[in-house]
Amino acid sequence: MIPFTEIDKADDHGGIMRLYQRGEEWSIRVDRQGELMNSRAHNSEDVLAEMACALIAGRRSPRLLVGGLGMGFTLRAVLDELPASAAVTVAELNSTVVDWCRGPLATLTGGAVDDPRVTVAIGDVAELVRRVARDPGLPRFDAIVFDLYKGPHHRSDSLRDPLYGSRAIAAVHAALAPQGVFTVWGENFEAGFDRRLQAGGFATSHERPGRGGYRHVVFIARKQPASRSGRSRR
Repeated sequence: MIPFTEIDKADDHGGIMRLYQRGEEWSIRVDRQGELMNSRAHNSEDVLAEMACALIAGRRSPRLLVGGLGMGFTLRAVLDELPASAAVTVAELNSTVVDWCRGPLATLTGGAVDDPRVTVAIGDVAELVRRVARDPGLPRFDAIVFDLYKGPHHRSDSLRDPLYGSRAIAAVHAALAPQGVFTVWGENFEAGFDRRLQAGGFATSHERPGRGGYRHVVFIARKQPASRSGRSRR
């Protein structure tokens, strides 16, 4: 088999993120963590985006927030489902990832990052969500999509985890428009996160895209009126 060739690398919050290519296949890896993503496998990312967009279909000029750019597959799937009037903010911690998506990885997504509907925000998506939640003068999002390197897991602090804890869920709820949607990529189903979503005012469900073998999870949370509680189904 043809080996991967290292194309570029960048510091990534204490580690080194590396971009590799093998023919038409691309891989992003971080030292000591292994492979984060591969261009051959993005079905769960596509479903993550498609589910969010399907649940807000018909809204005029929808506003979406995508947390995590990666190779751009989730962003591409979002754009393919949205009208020309949509506005999409994508938050990415590492500016080099944005450069890769505009450079060597651009052909994978048809240059999704440079779509006129897209605004790139370099920074922490959790802080962006909190900023919107705190400021009633800022417009709410119709959907928030988290496609991050690590999904919710049993070690997540149930209250203080900046992405998946109860306080973070409350901020997402406040940053969403009425009947807004929150979809989250996860490696496995995490019952604690699902319960926190329900307690935070969301009706929940989840999907395991694909068939057979190991499949990632897409959490789907729909914002409910204050008087209603969420119910989970598989």
